[in-house]
Amino acid sequence: MNARTRLTLAMAIAAAFAGSAQAAQNTLSGWAVMPANTFADGPTSGQFAGSGAGGNPLPLIDKQPVQGFSGVLAGANGSFRVITDNGFGSQGNSADTLLRSYALNVDFRTALGGSGTVSAADWNTGASLPAFNSASRITLSDPNNLLSIKIQADYTHYYNNAANPLVDASIKSGRLLTGADLDVESVRQDKNGNLWFGDEFGPYLVKTDANGVVQRREIALPGVFAPQNEAVLNGSVSSNLGGSGGFEGMAINASGDKLYTLLEKTVTGDPAKSLRINEFSIDSESYTGLDYLYQLENEGTAIGDMTAIDDHRFLVIERNGGTATSGTPFKKIFIADTTGVEDGGFVKKTELVDLMNIADPYDLNGDGSDVFTFPYVTIEDVLILDANTLLVINDNNYPGTGGRDFGSDHTEFLKITLANPVPEPETWALLLAGLGLIGFAARRRA
Repeated sequence: MNARTRLTLAMAIAAAFAGSAQAAQNTLSGWAVMPANTFADGPTSGQFAGSGAGGNPLPLIDKQPVQGFSGVLAGANGSFRVITDNGFGSQGNSADTLLRSYALNVDFRTALGGSGTVSAADWNTGASLPAFNSASRITLSDPNNLLSIKIQADYTHYYNNAANPLVDASIKSGRLLTGADLDVESVRQDKNGNLWFGDEFGPYLVKTDANGVVQRREIALPGVFAPQNEAVLNGSVSSNLGGSGGFEGMAINASGDKLYTLLEKTVTGDPAKSLRINEFSIDSESYTGLDYLYQLENEGTAIGDMTAIDDHRFLVIERNGGTATSGTPFKKIFIADTTGVEDGGFVKKTELVDLMNIADPYDLNGDGSDVFTFPYVTIEDVLILDANTLLVINDNNYPGTGGRDFGSDHTEFLKITLANPVPEPETWALLLAGLGLIGFAARRRA
């Protein structure tokens, strides 16, 4: 076999790999739903969020909504840990909503069965619980008064306004953090077991211990100021980042010593529809100065989450505001690769999943279709379960409506089997080595 024949053979094999990948389709292999009206014990919430929506009135007397999942981590014994964001959608209406992380178990409906339900789990063991209670969660708090920002626990009345109700006694005594204090949209656990939360109001990084207790002053992103940043509020600087534009995504490397924060909106002066990725050192608790840019697609308007594949590649959820009841939904997951990208350069993107076009041959969600779509406004959670499988969850913005219909949106949990497994570093090396061996064998035969 001559060199030209060997090259032709190698190209044919590579084309076969590519062709089979393109022909395959991502498949829904597990589905579950948490009803919108899922609550936990706690102080009355929703007192500043209007009368409610979707037939679900507010406020919630002596209850907190278990909703608004904006980050997910693996928990004990197959459970998951999810964080709630700032409550009812804005700093101005969420002062009575606690920042919590809940443990839960998901009994996925699959081709082989399963109930498709979600239940509370013990935070430490993952054992199923009958309700979302104190054993199923941690609540973020600042008992040692380490944050420099004013929080609701510092006031007598919510928002420091005597016309408002008194701040709940549990918030004051425990210096519990609320959705008016921070808007936590991402979370990672470092090599030391501490939790790092990405906030949108600063944007700030907030370090806590494994129980959610703040360990130090919040850390601002140098040169970036959201409208709620303390420096903007006191008139020291002007805002250069839109509201709700902070750390929507945050990844951590396999070593657990580097965070990668991803903004949701474009910093003033940056290229249009570009989002900053900044590297942060856990050891020095400071930004390293290394940064990249993520370019949104023409249809994309924001990102929903980011998680690491390895030290150079990340999964990013990209979306627009379209839903099943309004607009044209654009909801996709991309691989963002920094390999070979210079400091300040644009990451390379590869589409991995179109969340509006997933094969559902067993109609796991029971909508009568063999194609599954995920048209919610905000999809803010992705977790790699293994090289072939992703977990994806939406933020239901309780009691918001319009995702699938005009009732309050539920929270859906998807297990997606990938047509093209999440690439591992050795995959292409092995493929190229295999092609080399084919060529070598051909030479021996010749």
